[in-house]
Amino acid sequence: NGAGKTTFFNCLANELKPKSMIAKFEDESGLRFLDPNDIGYVVSPPNVPDFLTGREFLEFIMDMHDMSHSKSTRDKKIETYFEYLDFDEEDHNKLMKDYSHGMKNKMQMIVNIITNPKILFLDEPLTTLDVVMAEKMKEMLRSMKQDYIVIFSTHIMELALDLCDEIVLLHKGKMELLPLDSLDHKDQKDRIIKALSKGDEDA
Repeated sequence: NGAGKTTFFNCLANELKPKSMIAKFEDESGLRFLDPNDIGYVVSPPNVPDFLTGREFLEFIMDMHDMSHSKSTRDKKIETYFEYLDFDEEDHNKLMKDYSHGMKNKMQMIVNIITNPKILFLDEPLTTLDVVMAEKMKEMLRSMKQDYIVIFSTHIMELALDLCDEIVLLHKGKMELLPLDSLDHKDQKDRIIKALSKGDEDA
């Protein structure tokens, strides 16, 4: 907590302008600067327009991205999205100002499923979800990483070990790539915890 995870994500997503950091992305066309269209971002706390219903918001997103479906096709797609993330039917047409924190978080996930970015940033994506929905979200992230670059922040080491192919430790402005095999050893975990608790900048 407080290491700068959210600030780092905001810089990558062009929400903040860093003084010296440059972010590039490598795909089939080569190495290039990140384009806003490359990025999906699930922020914490969630940011959705409270004056719209859940359905209105998804309709707006689909219209913005020129998804020219007939009304019946669009409605079916929206119902599928709601069903996929376990929304009760009564919540589809409820104003999002009355949504819980976790429901707003799920709406952000639906938006990114619709817009299909190449890179998905998630800031503490599971912290506000109940146990059942957290497991659902983990299943979704495992599935999504087949088609997306998924980068998420967490201060829970067990969650990172469960989901991640690579883990980077951020502490006092420094980043360290952690070998996954070493994290299974108690000595390595103890070293990280001890370093963080003492403010060791080499952690």
